[in-house]
Amino acid sequence: MNFKDYNTVIKPKDKLLQIDFKEIWQYRDLYSMFVKRDIITQYKQTVLGPVWFFIQPAITTIMYMIVFGGIANIPTDGLPEPMFYLAGIVCWQYFSDCLNKTSSTFTANQGIFGKVYFPRLIVPLATVSSNLVRMGIQFLLFIAVYIFYVLSGVPVAPNIYILLLPLLVLMLAGLSLGFGIIISSMTTKYRDMTILFSFIVQLWMYATPIIYPLSTMSPKKQAFMILNPVTSIVETFKFGTMGVGTFSWGALAYSFGFMIVLLVIGIVVFNKVQRSFMDTV
Repeated sequence: MNFKDYNTVIKPKDKLLQIDFKEIWQYRDLYSMFVKRDIITQYKQTVLGPVWFFIQPAITTIMYMIVFGGIANIPTDGLPEPMFYLAGIVCWQYFSDCLNKTSSTFTANQGIFGKVYFPRLIVPLATVSSNLVRMGIQFLLFIAVYIFYVLSGVPVAPNIYILLLPLLVLMLAGLSLGFGIIISSMTTKYRDMTILFSFIVQLWMYATPIIYPLSTMSPKKQAFMILNPVTSIVETFKFGTMGVGTFSWGALAYSFGFMIVLLVIGIVVFNKVQRSFMDTV
């Protein structure tokens, strides 16, 4: 019996830098199921359910107001603290959620991967997509706070750069996906790396202008902070929606290029690891 006797032949990819979009499209129903699973199971058997999508950023904002605004007295670019902090939280929460969940793709789904074949990339893609729902809900909270302060007479200056919002979300998704699948590939063999990366993600937030404005830093420090690819995304979001922050096409282009390179490396590593990860996971 040879390969011609079968309708479907499963074999390793010939090239490491290869994505079979046709195959992913064929499994689009499974992709939808994974998205629904991630959304439904996240707060299944909880009292408040999806209301936690509002409660978490609200509580986080209050804590930032008490610690960073009240105790540390960190400025917020002349904006009300809830508006300033929520703008950063919406962006960072989506990025960190996607990164944390995609970074456990192999270990969290080893039972499924070991029993049935489907394009493994579907799982992290579904994770990135399902978290869009959570980001959308938190963005509604930001809009509600935004409208409240606008009606209260707070001067904000939304501008044409707000049209970059879809691109900013795409870049956050791409960066988290790239970092996530690289980390996931590494932790199949070295489990303690999971602890290390979770600690790094926590520190990463403080290296991103979430709780402080980039404009308060010196030019040298700003240039250093821009090396963080998430920085320009957060700053562009604040600049487009509220008219404050530091916007630069060059910094945004750097983040976009960083994302492309990261995704290429991530796909290569992911394709290499998935060939034999069941032997080591």
